[in-house]
Amino acid sequence: MNVDDTSVLLIYTGGTIGMIENAETGALENFNLEQLQKYIPELQNFGFRIDTYQFDPPMDSSDMDPDAWQKLVRIISDHYEAYSGFVILHGTDTMSYTASALSFMLENLGKPVILTGSQLPIGVLRTDGKENLLTSIEIATARHLSGRPMVPEVCIFFENHLMRGNRTTKMNAENFNAFRSFNYPVLASAGIHIKYNNGQIHAYQGKSKLKPHYLLDTHIAILKLFPGIQEEVVASVLATEGLKAVVLETYGSGNAPRKEWFLRRLKEACDKGIVIVNVTQCRAGMVEMSRYETGYRLMKVGVVSGYDSTTESAVTKLMFLLGHNYSPDEVRQWMTQPLAGEITV
Repeated sequence: MNVDDTSVLLIYTGGTIGMIENAETGALENFNLEQLQKYIPELQNFGFRIDTYQFDPPMDSSDMDPDAWQKLVRIISDHYEAYSGFVILHGTDTMSYTASALSFMLENLGKPVILTGSQLPIGVLRTDGKENLLTSIEIATARHLSGRPMVPEVCIFFENHLMRGNRTTKMNAENFNAFRSFNYPVLASAGIHIKYNNGQIHAYQGKSKLKPHYLLDTHIAILKLFPGIQEEVVASVLATEGLKAVVLETYGSGNAPRKEWFLRRLKEACDKGIVIVNVTQCRAGMVEMSRYETGYRLMKVGVVSGYDSTTESAVTKLMFLLGHNYSPDEVRQWMTQPLAGEITV
C-alpha cells in the first residue's frame, strides 16, 4: 500500500473529547464530527483521507456495553479493506474495557485500532484531546519500510504513550496521564519523534484474514476481597441466578482468607461449573498461587490463576469465552493462555 492509499476511519462513540461548551448554558454538549476541522485545522496537514463515523446518539462511556462493542467490531469489519487503520474516540471511564473486548473480538487483526479520548473537551483551550487525536491518527497510518503496519493491534494512546489495550487501566481521574500499563511495556512513546518499541508489539504475519466475533455472555461477577468480608456477601454473589464466572480480586500475589467457610463456598461454586479467576488487587505484579499457602489453597479448590491480567481484561475475556459456549473446563484452560497478549504466563 503506497502513500496515496493511506486513509483512516475515525469512529466517534462519545465522551469528553467530542464535547463543546454551550455558550449560553455552560453545559457540555456533543458536537458533530464534521466540526472537527474547525477545532483541529491541523487535520488537513495529513494529506490523506480521514473519514468519520459517528454513533447516533453518542454514548457516555459509562453506558458502554457489549452491544456497543459488537457495533464497533461490525464497523471495523465492514470497512476493514478500505482503510489503513482505525481511530476510536471514546470516553475514558470504560475505555480499557472496550479496548480489552475488541482485542479478543478482532481475531487475526492486522491493522491498527487505536482508542483515544481526552480529559478536557476538544474545544477547551488547554485540551489534551488535540494531541491525543493527531498522534493516534499518525500511529494508525504508520508503516515499516516493507509496508506493514507498525502497530497491528488494539491499543490505547493517551498522553504521549501507546499501550496494548488489554493491558491498560484508568488510574487517574484528574491528570492528563489517565492510563497506565503496569505489567507490560509501552508500545511507543511520542515526543519530538514517535519511538516504537518493536520488540513488544504484536508481529502480524499477514497469513490469516480478520475474523470478527460478536458472541459475548455477561453472566459474570467481580468479587473484591476485604478484611472482614462476610460469608453472606460471598454466598450471595456466588448464588447469583445464571452466574457462570467470577473475577476474584485477591490480595498481593493472589492471597485470600483461609477461613473454612470461604474455601468451602468457592469449592462448591467451582464444582457447580462456575469459573473463578484469581487476579490481584495490586496495580502491578501478578498472581502466583503456589507462592503462599493461602493462594495454594485457592488453587486446590478449583480457582484458576489470572496471572498478571487486569480486571478489565479478565472480565471481557470471560465474556468472550463464555459467549462461544466453551465448557467450564475449557474456559479455565483458555484463561491461563494468552489470546491477544493480555497475560504473561
